[in-house]
Amino acid sequence: MSTRCCLRAVLFSHWYHLTPTTNKWFERCQSAASSRLTLEFVEAYKQSRRRDDDIAIVSCCFRVSLQRTGDDNSHTQFTVRDSTLAYGGMNIKAVTAPATQELLKDAQWNRDILDRIYQTLEKDLPLAQGAPGGMIEYRRSLTTSFFFKFFITVCDKLYAIARNPSHLVDQRELSAIKKYSREMSSGEQTYQTQPHLNPVTMPIKHQSADKQVTGEAVYTDDLKYPSFSAAMVLSIDATKALAMPGVKGFYSAKDIKGENQVGPVFHDEELLASKEVLCMGYPLGVVVAETHQQALEASKAVVVEYEDLPAVLTIEDAIAKNSFLNVYHVINDGDVVKGFGESEHIIEGEMKVGGQEHFYLETNAALAIPVEDEFTVYSSTQNPTKTQNLLSLVLGIPANQIIVKLKRMGGGFGGKETRSIFVACICALAAQKLRKPVKLNLDRDTDMITTGARHPFLGKYKIGFDKNGLIKAASIDLYADAGYSFDLSIGVLDRAIFHSENAYKIPNIRVTGRLCKTNLPTNTAFRGFGGPQGMIICENWIEHISNFLKKPSHEIRQLNFYKENDYTQYLQLVNNCQLQRVWEETMIKSDYLERQKQVQQFNKDNKWKKRGISIIPTKFGMSFTVKTLNQAGALVHVYTDGTVLVTHGGTEMGQGLHTKMIQIAALELGVPVDKVYISETSTDKVANTAPTAASVSSDMNGMAVLDACKQINSRLAPLRERFPDYSFQKLVTQAFVERVNLSANGFYATPNIGYVFKDSGVGEGTPFNYFNYGCACSEVEVDTLTGDHTILRTDIVMDVGDSLNPTIDIGQVEGAFTQGVGWSTLEEIVTFNNGFMFTRGPSTYKIPGFNDVPIKLNVSLLSNAPNPKAIHSSKGVGEPPLFLGSSVYFAIRDAITSARKDREGVDPDAWFNLQSPATCERIRNSCVDRFTDQFAKK
Repeated sequence: MSTRCCLRAVLFSHWYHLTPTTNKWFERCQSAASSRLTLEFVEAYKQSRRRDDDIAIVSCCFRVSLQRTGDDNSHTQFTVRDSTLAYGGMNIKAVTAPATQELLKDAQWNRDILDRIYQTLEKDLPLAQGAPGGMIEYRRSLTTSFFFKFFITVCDKLYAIARNPSHLVDQRELSAIKKYSREMSSGEQTYQTQPHLNPVTMPIKHQSADKQVTGEAVYTDDLKYPSFSAAMVLSIDATKALAMPGVKGFYSAKDIKGENQVGPVFHDEELLASKEVLCMGYPLGVVVAETHQQALEASKAVVVEYEDLPAVLTIEDAIAKNSFLNVYHVINDGDVVKGFGESEHIIEGEMKVGGQEHFYLETNAALAIPVEDEFTVYSSTQNPTKTQNLLSLVLGIPANQIIVKLKRMGGGFGGKETRSIFVACICALAAQKLRKPVKLNLDRDTDMITTGARHPFLGKYKIGFDKNGLIKAASIDLYADAGYSFDLSIGVLDRAIFHSENAYKIPNIRVTGRLCKTNLPTNTAFRGFGGPQGMIICENWIEHISNFLKKPSHEIRQLNFYKENDYTQYLQLVNNCQLQRVWEETMIKSDYLERQKQVQQFNKDNKWKKRGISIIPTKFGMSFTVKTLNQAGALVHVYTDGTVLVTHGGTEMGQGLHTKMIQIAALELGVPVDKVYISETSTDKVANTAPTAASVSSDMNGMAVLDACKQINSRLAPLRERFPDYSFQKLVTQAFVERVNLSANGFYATPNIGYVFKDSGVGEGTPFNYFNYGCACSEVEVDTLTGDHTILRTDIVMDVGDSLNPTIDIGQVEGAFTQGVGWSTLEEIVTFNNGFMFTRGPSTYKIPGFNDVPIKLNVSLLSNAPNPKAIHSSKGVGEPPLFLGSSVYFAIRDAITSARKDREGVDPDAWFNLQSPATCERIRNSCVDRFTDQFAKK
């Protein structure tokens, strides 16, 4: 509080501290002088997509100077002498609200003036539809919501000074001014080991953890060696680029020796566009220069002439224009018409699910080295064999003259299953033309623009059920945005169909799936591979049933769970079912019922902060849905010093696959883990491999490694009988002396698997080897005035069988959950109306930060749940936990529901749509109040 103040101009940077601009922000310095008659209050507010390291959507700083009048506290009034209301994010520079400031002058500081302030702020801070930055209604509602927070803050302080009833703030409203603070995140990890299987099931450290922490781990880019949605390409002129310093060449479609028409499944896209550009970011050619910077500068000098063509940019647009890829899959089980006829209630609705950028730490990179007629290509890829095959096609040389290898990736998440291949092929094309080594590493923006993302989905549903919530029938239509080509979209769609019922037995069900063709980057594999999209749509209509019947959603879920020996809608037997166990353990560990009561009480006591709690199960099918891919190979060498070198077909992307393979080999051969080493993945060591995907790489490669080790053990068995006291080193040395083969090639093919869709809707076969089960309970707190949310606590119980490595598996559960939180709440891909991607880097695309993880995170691996269908009774773990991140989304929905019940004039039981991801904008706009009403689209 002060009677005097001064202004100091401070540079404000739109790009944090990196790029100073001429925009100015104002910092108010208060003097030491004070008066009991004049009070001054200053508060600042900021709202961004993410709390950590993010620029503001709207920011503001408010100052008000109040004159005190009246001697008796109960009659004390405060008159505004002066005020400053400054806003950022409402114009290209910081602005004030002059008319509102004038309105405040000489006004009494009480609620009587609030409505006029809100109306005047609306005029002071206009934003036209289509204004840069978007989120028009949200940004405008923040201008008044922030002022309301300021008003309440000042009133609360004034009441402490002079007990005038006009400044008394209702206790329920004080939540509006509670400052954000949180304790450091913590948690518990619970798991079971099997000592008789040591070192398997032991919590052994990741093989390359130390190198990764210290920065010594080598990735592909570390290796050293001596703008239209749809358009016709009329011409490409690289003359200026070729004349620039350091430039060695420019290569386009006409320079390809082999085939330009490529694709991981169907050859339905061009490596380099020759005639038609199907989306913004479609590659036209590659510039090669001596340095990365020279290549970037030269690429900007290539002149391309286009002719615009009509574009399709959304699922809704594709449906309206009948723009589909030629796939229509359907599953029918039971009699849907009869089921609806027997239903007491029927609901209908739809849900939109957004995409997700992979945002791996290491972007796509490749190094191509030509030697005589051969090529060695180092590629950051999950799919060395497919890379080898398409390199052969593009370069026009046999596959046996191409070796693809890698040591590790800096993350993949499915994004390097196919799209990395195109980077490797373009790199190798340049190397072939120059006959010199060429390295290509995409910067983050280019990687995001060109390599695709998780498929956005639209799900339309019709659900029939009885008065208790028992589901009788379901009709579900799924639409996936494939982008401009097939890529792996058929598999993604199929998995979404297979998971469209999540954990629930539905006697009569029909599910259809279509792929929308749009002029956007072709979408691709992403952790979960369509399963999470199908499941979140399912859980949405479970919530819809709960809302309709006014029954707790956890009761609806539990009533409809699969039971042992049930059959799925694709007629697969559900056996060794751990669903009920993970659910019950989560209910107990989370103390769900008691905390649900606490949440309800909190919401009664607080108007502007609301809490929500949700418990969500998952049932995830484990296997590739393409039968051919369910195979793996391994090569094991034993050396006479007693050490072992293992090579297998899987790739290491941080998930700990190599570490688990070392444990399996060490156990089978009876040697310490430090005697086993894995160097790299290479197509000349293990050929014809499946991609490292579908969460079954440990299952399949582990069995292949085990097979190879068993072969070696069988050859050593006679020697062990003759020399029972020999150490392993002496034993293998003796084997060498006696000319015993100490190398073995292992192989494994998953048995009894494969599914074929039929037009009738009744397919043939079994798509999955087994199911993985999990459950998560999350509690959140939402600021209804801004849309901010905090995850207070999450409890997870995950069924991974007998874990091969609890340390790695719990890390995978925690990482997948966090990525699922990002997918369902934070990470929004924004594309302009012309198809240009706005979110193409860390400044605009926000993955979860330190403040976006639960304050308390407890993870338990289900004990005493061996899986008879995988290596050492384990289960895969990479993808299944991701969907559990949606427990945060549904907890947010629960909090919003409570907020809407406080709104007069709104049916508290009315169903509302909440598109995923539940961003701060969508949360705020769903918490309807007088501020959102003021700026709602007319």
